[in-house]
Amino acid sequence: MKRLRNGLELPEIGFGTYKAGANDTEVVTEAIHAGYRLIDTASVYGTERAVGKAVRACGISRDALVITTKAWRTELGYDQVMRAFERSLGRLDMDYIDLYLLHWPARDDDVDRDSWRAMERLYDEGVVNAIGVSNYLTHHLQNILAVCNVLPMVDQIEFHPGYLQQDTVEFALNNGICMEAWSPLGRQRLNEEPQLLALAASHGTTVQAICLAFVRQSGLIPLPKSSSAERMRENLKSDITLTSEEMDIIRGMLQCGWSGEHPDVAPDKDVKVPD
Repeated sequence: MKRLRNGLELPEIGFGTYKAGANDTEVVTEAIHAGYRLIDTASVYGTERAVGKAVRACGISRDALVITTKAWRTELGYDQVMRAFERSLGRLDMDYIDLYLLHWPARDDDVDRDSWRAMERLYDEGVVNAIGVSNYLTHHLQNILAVCNVLPMVDQIEFHPGYLQQDTVEFALNNGICMEAWSPLGRQRLNEEPQLLALAASHGTTVQAICLAFVRQSGLIPLPKSSSAERMRENLKSDITLTSEEMDIIRGMLQCGWSGEHPDVAPDKDVKVPD
């Protein structure tokens, strides 16, 4: 478990629900039954209702689960974040959210600061157990840290072999911010990378297991996703340990597997948050 600065503990691996599949409720339920206790969703994913249904149907106590959701980039600003939170809470059909994140930074520092004031209010009111950000690079974090009363507790970024964002990781960890990794497997774009294939062969395992081991040994919480029950269990139980030399091999890889999404370059036409 990883302990946040306020004492909340996060499992060392979570389950991502972005494009979870046609039967999202069944997929999330299967993930919980496989043993995942950290479930990651977002307003823009369209899976909040499915996560809520799965939590109610799974037979696991609500307080044994850590549910994360996020306010999308079109929901930023003080009033907008407050309303976005209420909508997410309603879709999840829950009384509280364990971890609430700002999904992407705004292109305006003042908007980010106003958004963070709303996050602090939600935290002070006790309707969220922890607050943080997602896809915030060092300069975005510095903007928040300059004015905040409550420091971000989590930053969730794209991180995997071939895309390390090391400056942000080091800055965040040095400031007591827990790091989570979305796309820890590179969305299958890493499956044919020679260095990873060689490491997988030497350990008698898969490229996916090597990626997860690298992420965890780098100090981040990986958030893999899968609609396959077998793959869910494999990812959860992966216990490969890489040597320092093997970690260096991966750190030395050229950029690969990147999603193409960058926090400072928002798309001209933004994705609409589902109802």
